[in-house]
Parts: sequence; C-alpha cells; structure tokens
Amino acid sequence: MLKLRRVAFWVLLIFILTLGLMGCGKSTTQPTASEGKEKLKVAFIYIGPVGDAGWTYAHEQGRKYLEQHVPDIETKIVEKVPEVDGEKVATQLVQEGYKVIFATSFGYMDGIINVAKKYPNIIFLHCSGYKTAPNVGTYFGRMYQARYLSGIVAGKMTKTNKIGYVAAFPIPEVVRGINAFTLGVRAVNPKATVNVVWTNTWLNPALEKDAAKSLLEQGCDIITQHQDSPGPMQAAEEKGAYGIGYNSDMSKYAPKAFLTAPVWNWGPYYVKVINEIKEGKWKSSQYWGPMSDGIVGLAPFSKAVPEDVRKLVEEKKQLILSGKWDVFTGPIKDQKGEIRVKDGERMTDQAMLSFDWFVEGVQGTIPAKK
Repeated sequence: MLKLRRVAFWVLLIFILTLGLMGCGKSTTQPTASEGKEKLKVAFIYIGPVGDAGWTYAHEQGRKYLEQHVPDIETKIVEKVPEVDGEKVATQLVQEGYKVIFATSFGYMDGIINVAKKYPNIIFLHCSGYKTAPNVGTYFGRMYQARYLSGIVAGKMTKTNKIGYVAAFPIPEVVRGINAFTLGVRAVNPKATVNVVWTNTWLNPALEKDAAKSLLEQGCDIITQHQDSPGPMQAAEEKGAYGIGYNSDMSKYAPKAFLTAPVWNWGPYYVKVINEIKEGKWKSSQYWGPMSDGIVGLAPFSKAVPEDVRKLVEEKKQLILSGKWDVFTGPIKDQKGEIRVKDGERMTDQAMLSFDWFVEGVQGTIPAKK
C-alpha cells in the first residue's frame, strides 16, 4: 500500500512539472493595467471645498474629466488647504507616492518651489504662479479675454451706469481681470464706471455678499466678482439687480439675476499635460492658454440678455479667437487719463502679469502692499 502511494506521488509530481513547463512559453495575452503597469499617481491640492461652486469646483470638474479620459492613473484630492500649509501637504503627498502634484492656488507657489528642490523626480504644476524649476511648471488661462466679453454685457445692460465689482486680493491677476472687464464695459458704454470693493478673501460667502450689498446701496445695478462663492450674485438677486458670476455657471444660485459668467474648463489641459508626462514628453514651461484653447470661455447667456448684446459679444469673441486683436491693445488710459498703452500697441505678457494700475473708468484704488 505504501509503495502504491509513492508511485501515485511521483506520477502527480511529474504531471505538475509538465504543466509548469508548458506555462513557461510566451503568453498570447496582454497584461492588464493592474498586472503589468503601475498606475500614475496624481494629486490635487485645493484652496477651498469642491462644493464651493467656484474656483475649486471648476478644478474638480477638470480632475473628473481627466479620470474619464486617461487610463492607468490614480488621483487624490486634498481640499480646504490654507495657502500657508501648501508645502506641508505637498510633502505628505510625495511621501504617499504621488508622482504628479497640481497645486491650484497662487499662494502655494513658494512652498511648491521648496518641496520641488527636495524631490527633483516629482513633477509639480502650479496654477496661476510665475516661478518655475526643472520639475515645476505653471499653468493658467487668459481669463481676461472672457472678462472683457462679460464687460460688454454689463456695459450694454446697466441703467445707472454704475457697475459693482467685488474683488478678492490686490494681486496682478485680479487687477488684470478688473481692467479687462472695464475695457469691455467702456467699449460699448463710455459713461459707465466700474466700482471696486476689496474683500481680501477667496471664499467667504457672507463677507462677499455684504460687499456686494454695499455696492448695490451705492447705486450699482449690476454686480460681478472674483471670488469663489455665489454670495455676490445672491445679493444682486435679492435687490432685483443683475449679476455676472465667475469660475463656473452660477445660474442656479441666482436664476433671476444671472446674465453670464467667465468660466474655466480645466479638463482638456489636465488630459494634455498628464499624457505628456506619461509619454516622457513633458518639460517645464509657463502655460497661459488663450480662449482659443478652450480653457476659458463664457457660460451660456440667460434669457435676460437681449439678442443684439449677444451678437456684439460674439463678434468680439471671434476677433479674439482669430488672434488678430487682444483685449489690452492700445490706446489704453489709466485712471488719471494718461496713455499707458499707445494706439495699436499690444501689452506684453510680462506687463499684463505684473498689472499694478487701473484703467480709466475704474472707481477705486489698489491697496499698497504691506
């Protein structure tokens, strides 16, 4: 009996070895992503909550678009990160194995540069900043183009010729937006003024709503903004005035007030840059995409916007898309009436990125840096 068991053992062993040798041949099937290819780990650092209806919400829609269109990636978000904590959070993400990190607020810039020096093999993309490194690129869109178009709408539709602008922080990006909007307003209504109130916030709905109320009390009948919340729009609706949103289509938060909004469309950019990284083609650069790239645009008009105003906006939009003309083309005067950009001249990117003065038609001042 023992002898028979030994024979059976050896027969079984030979059978198993034979199967193993057969399996050593070349596979006829391709490995799946989970078996043969490590997923690229991509992280996003957000200044606000994904439900802010504004800046962070727009980036989150871009991340979701990225996941839908690029295989073999794993993404993570860290929301509500104060700008002073950007460096700490970025370091933590690197230690968790993330190879690409998008930092989506201006104030993260110096912290990202610091982390990038310590981790040269990690790629960092910083939104709206201007400092780069071999492994740090910047990205933004020419939102001033869409701002100008929304200014045309406001200039044509104001009755009091006083338009309110709830401004965030006195940095070049915000100043540039105010100026572009004002140039759009004044192109169709030279009598109108744009009245600026600063909140020094990106997301504080109550404070931003109160700032809009103060402008409405001063006689402004259209409100626009540079913050992430729909607070200013809601103040306009409660007053029976009009509003122009920002970042995303905010119409559902103030349906009677809403006219349109300059909006972000980050998805195609995120797909493009991640594909470049995966293919080994990425290089540090300063991307500042125009409206023709699709990164910025206008939300659909509400029913309140007349057809003649829509046509004016479309005509100017096509001119911008053609590249034959851009918003900051002279002659442009400052608040004192002095020519800052000569007739026919176009401001350089460097000049636009360092805006520290208001154009003619803006009522307000730029606070001095502390």
